[in-house]
Amino acid sequence: MVDSNLGHSSCAMMNCCGLLTFEKEPVPLKSIEVELEVRDHVATVVSTLNYENKEDKPLEAVFVFPLPGDAAVCHFSAQIGQTQIVAEVKEKQKAREEYDDALSSGQQAFLLEESDESPDIFSLSVGSLPPAESASIRLEYVTELAVQADDGLRFCLPAVLNPRYQPQGSEDALFQVTSVPASLVPYSLSFSARVSSPRPISKVESNCSLDPLQYLNTDQTQATVKLAAGHKFDRDVELLIYYKDAHQPTAVVEAGQASAELGSLMGDPVVMVSLYPEFTQSVMSSMASCGEFVFLVDRSGSMDCATNNTEQRESRISSARDTLLLLLKSLPMGCYFNIYSFGSRYEHIFSKSVEYSQKTMEEALKKVKEMEADLGGTEILEPLKHIYSQPCIQNQPRQLFVFTDGEVGNTKEVIDLVKKNSGSHRCFSFGIGEGASSALINGMAKEGGGHAQFITGTDRMQPKVMQSLRFALQPAVVDISVTWDLPKEVSVTVLSPPITTLFQGQRSLIYAQLTGQSAEAAEGCVTLKYSLAGHPSENQLHFSLRPAVDAGLTVHRLGARTLIRSLEMEEREHRGQQGGGVKEKVVQLSVQSGVSSSFTAFIAVNKDNGEAIQGPLVQRNIPTALAMDCFLSSATYGTCKMKKSAPLPINFTVGTFQKFSRWVGDRLHKKHFSSLAQHGAMASQDFPAAVPEQPPRDPLLQLVSLQEASGCWLLDPALAAALGQTNEEMEKSKPEKASSEVWATILALIWLHGFKMDAKDEWELLAVKAASWLQAHKAPFVSECVDAGNVLLGCSVKKEALGL
Repeated sequence: MVDSNLGHSSCAMMNCCGLLTFEKEPVPLKSIEVELEVRDHVATVVSTLNYENKEDKPLEAVFVFPLPGDAAVCHFSAQIGQTQIVAEVKEKQKAREEYDDALSSGQQAFLLEESDESPDIFSLSVGSLPPAESASIRLEYVTELAVQADDGLRFCLPAVLNPRYQPQGSEDALFQVTSVPASLVPYSLSFSARVSSPRPISKVESNCSLDPLQYLNTDQTQATVKLAAGHKFDRDVELLIYYKDAHQPTAVVEAGQASAELGSLMGDPVVMVSLYPEFTQSVMSSMASCGEFVFLVDRSGSMDCATNNTEQRESRISSARDTLLLLLKSLPMGCYFNIYSFGSRYEHIFSKSVEYSQKTMEEALKKVKEMEADLGGTEILEPLKHIYSQPCIQNQPRQLFVFTDGEVGNTKEVIDLVKKNSGSHRCFSFGIGEGASSALINGMAKEGGGHAQFITGTDRMQPKVMQSLRFALQPAVVDISVTWDLPKEVSVTVLSPPITTLFQGQRSLIYAQLTGQSAEAAEGCVTLKYSLAGHPSENQLHFSLRPAVDAGLTVHRLGARTLIRSLEMEEREHRGQQGGGVKEKVVQLSVQSGVSSSFTAFIAVNKDNGEAIQGPLVQRNIPTALAMDCFLSSATYGTCKMKKSAPLPINFTVGTFQKFSRWVGDRLHKKHFSSLAQHGAMASQDFPAAVPEQPPRDPLLQLVSLQEASGCWLLDPALAAALGQTNEEMEKSKPEKASSEVWATILALIWLHGFKMDAKDEWELLAVKAASWLQAHKAPFVSECVDAGNVLLGCSVKKEALGL
């Protein structure tokens, strides 16, 4: 019999998160094998989790792990010896009851469910694994790959699950998460990928070590690549896939399931349309000179972790400060701005958004320099509510930039709030560091009509943020509509929410169900219409209605996932109202399509395992990796749930805590660490004093910090030092009739073009502002200044290259 105290509802749904234990319990999960298949921009992922019970008692193994937030989980099965049990999708509470009943009667059962609060966290329960028995769990999901600024396609296999901060007073239960430092993860990971595309594959890059790319055919349209052995679990596994030709609009029609009813989503053909709108250069170059720019910066304790895996180990908050400097210098004159920061509470630099000027910029930069990761937990909801409560400024479209490491527990609540206010702003989100919640970062940008970016591996934050600023400064695309031209016997039901945002080069996806019979050679046409900067435009795509051969059900599952997410959000909006029935629709669609939802779960029961398994079950929580740099610095050590304004656990002072984080890194594998975890704190004098090393300031940021809000530079000793010159040399080389500001500004532009072209993405907008200042002042003697500046700085930059 099973001990009733170990029932599923009590053990796997505790309202708890963080590092729970360092006890040397045996872990039954031995290895994870991941196979990725990429077809053009769609990925199918098959993960096999291999379990073995080496103990002398039957086990229940509970594994809470991350998946991509937009994944459509579509298959779950277990292999026990020669027996394979394929799970069914059922309403979540029924699935849980079936699981508990099976364990109580001595049967083996397997349960896979999505977190109620965050769609990128799943819990896998393997019940009644007898002594000396093995089990292989197969999990499959499909997802689209995001298009990057350089046309690469990004796939991310989440391997790090940092603790999610649960705001005080929140009623929602989180899965119990067991996290250990990456070096202590007790199972191995193997990862292989197969890529195929109509276009040649030029390269595949990764933040992890890969074996060389192997092409499978002469035209290089198929290739395989593998993760090098010995993955350390200190980072998510990211692949960037590049094709030789630019992305082209496509439409893929997939035949319905033969066993499904005609007229149903799974029985009818489904089309996936990929559109890549291209805007004219004249429109692209017309940057907006207005807008209200609101920057919301995470200052929770975990922002003290390293941003990436470079040798400099720059902290996330330090990188955020440098990024805010670039942003503030790049804003156009005449706009409005404000900066908010948040942790367990929130702060703002100005009581309301202010007009951008030299005075307000200097005041903001002074406060930015003082920003530290010292505001406690990660409560993003309240500052967002405050920002949205502020009245919008007439003729100044609001653009919200959110910087966070994404370690929040109330993901859906945050996304719902962004959607509710989507008519009054655009939201650009940035996930910083390993383990940032893809559901939060992508969800905020999607519902806020903006763009999402992730900063991981060796990425610098600044170029990605500046790309989003360029998007924000582009005129908004309005009057977006999609129309279908199909044979009269075919009707269309669009599964995707309406397109509300278009950006240059970014993909827009539409899923639609096609009902009715069409002729063999029939064609359809989809037309995207929109208006940009007063110019109406349209993109048309003609496509064959003949279904692709051997396409499987990938498109159907992605379409079902898209519709499920929309219905889930609708259900949350109308929760408590009479006659909704939306939850029932989600459950029905999830069961019919075999795609998981927040209201359903996968359940499999082995009813053929003969005798009932005897004895009380021992529960084993499978740990996930906690990013090493975040180990302890996010104040989760030794505690289950952080409370708002709670003191650090185990009587640590903040200073002691920071010293301990550094000290423990060198000692993680020593035996006395486990006794330290069990016996509490050590006095601060037990830790060696750490002397922080201050890296020299980046010369680029030094120069940028000196630019005036108007766009010009002043001729002074600080500029001379930034350019590697003396003040006397700069004064002496200045053309006699040129003004000091014109000379200084041209010198700065020459230095940027001559020495920092590799970082052009970071300074391009502020250089455009500088060139505009020179043109607005009809600066005389520009050619003389450029010639003299090239001689002084040892460059050969042409005047035209400076935009003059």
